[in-house]
Amino acid sequence: MMNVVFDFGGVLFGWQPQQLVAQAFPDQTRVPGQAQGLAKALFGHADWHSFDRGTLPIDAVIDRAAARLGLDHAALSTLVQGIGEHLEPATGVFDVLSQLKQLELAGRAIRLYFLSNMSVPYARTLERKFEFLQWFDGGIFSGDVKLIKPEPVIYQRLQARYGLEPGQTVFIDDLLGNVQVAQALGWQGIHFVSAPQLAAALSSVGLDGFERPDLNATAH
Repeated sequence: MMNVVFDFGGVLFGWQPQQLVAQAFPDQTRVPGQAQGLAKALFGHADWHSFDRGTLPIDAVIDRAAARLGLDHAALSTLVQGIGEHLEPATGVFDVLSQLKQLELAGRAIRLYFLSNMSVPYARTLERKFEFLQWFDGGIFSGDVKLIKPEPVIYQRLQARYGLEPGQTVFIDDLLGNVQVAQALGWQGIHFVSAPQLAAALSSVGLDGFERPDLNATAH
């Protein structure tokens, strides 16, 4: 059995934080580099990690960030409250997932899981919007278990919950540090860069019947 574990934001779902903050705060992001800095100050802050962990509610994240960064509260609230609705499947990666699911349905020894740093509000939005999440044989959202990557315990929680064999588990994430933790636990790891790169990597790890799909689009 080969278990394939997907990260969501930045892998299966497009995640463009700089674009989001530039649209929400055009006056604060006119100079090159400002959008990148603001995105890092918002989404890379400890408060956001606590939000992902499920220990800080969304209203508190908005209040604190607006005060800390001097941002218009209403505009920031619209941005943060709407992120779940902005998340859409990345076309090329969705094609890879679809092929893996078809192989599983055909009886191949493949199982699909997810491990995502995702707050509870966004997780529920994705579950409501996208029926294909039912393709997964299981998974963990960080907000539901109050743990986040790259803490080893969240990987171990997924492993224990579904009886995953470390050496037969492939973890895909766009953040190298998250991949390295999985590898330290004995999992195989793929540092995601693009849909074609992911397809090539999966075709080389011994997945039963997987062939690199002809991808006409890369992840976005």
